[in-house]
Amino acid sequence: FGSLLGICLATQIITGLLLATHYTADTTLAFSSVAHTCRNVQYGWLIRNLHANGASFFFICIYLHIGRGFYYGSYLYKETWNTGVILLLTIMATAFVGYVLP
Repeated sequence: FGSLLGICLATQIITGLLLATHYTADTTLAFSSVAHTCRNVQYGWLIRNLHANGASFFFICIYLHIGRGFYYGSYLYKETWNTGVILLLTIMATAFVGYVLP
């Protein structure tokens, strides 16, 4: 699941950058910029849906990766496991910030 996580992360970064080119970070224009992206930008609706659903798929892959780590006893390697926990918390914080945006 590690390589699948890499593909999901690359997809999230690419679609996020494409969405950021059309996003306006103003409280009065944020929603209309998202609506503009979905309605007027060529394949903007597809990019937004790929980004939104890709985040959920990314977390599914993360939890499968963690489950595999439990199954194979990877938690016995403390440094590796602690790094994974820190990465998980960082990803959760990043996802929260992304979900707060419209």
